[in-house]
Amino acid sequence: MKQFTVHRGFAAFMDRANVDTDQIIPKQFLKRIERTGFGRFLFFDWRFDTQEQPNPDFELHRPEYLGASILVAKDNFGCGSSREHAVWALDDFGIRCVIAPDFADIFYNNCFKNGLLPVALGRQKTQELFDRFAAGRHELTIDLAQQSVSADGFSAQFEIDPFRKRCLLQGLDDIGLTLQWEDKIRQFELARQDLREHNPT
Repeated sequence: MKQFTVHRGFAAFMDRANVDTDQIIPKQFLKRIERTGFGRFLFFDWRFDTQEQPNPDFELHRPEYLGASILVAKDNFGCGSSREHAVWALDDFGIRCVIAPDFADIFYNNCFKNGLLPVALGRQKTQELFDRFAAGRHELTIDLAQQSVSADGFSAQFEIDPFRKRCLLQGLDDIGLTLQWEDKIRQFELARQDLREHNPT
């Protein structure tokens, strides 16, 4: 899993609440068996018209948001059905961090398992970001160690579970956490093998 320490990137603003996982990655694309390649389907029904041509009115098609690696949205981002594909699509598109007042629980948990940082900033500070930076092309800096979001004249702190923070800082997913104990696991397996050899059933 990719580490997340300090990230500086352009921000795209999505002035929508209750963005659900079926909009983030529509269900017709869930048949893919790979974990990669989902980025081109991100927000598919909003990004493209019925002829699969780019929708010029969609937020991520605004020239100032092209190449954005930070997405700022409104309340309850990632609600709806449980699908890890939503995080895969955001990550594959190039989004490293999503900032919102709050998140749906399952989506929030899935972000940490895939190296994407969800920053629950609260309504007041999120709205301040919209008011100050939604118009134009602006960079934000997210410092995970300091638990801060900053930009020109703006600074805010966010809360994060210490264990999840450590995992992101070190780039450890569930498999990576397990492999930290690889030597002890091997010793345990060798001991069990030796026990079976000396005490056959």
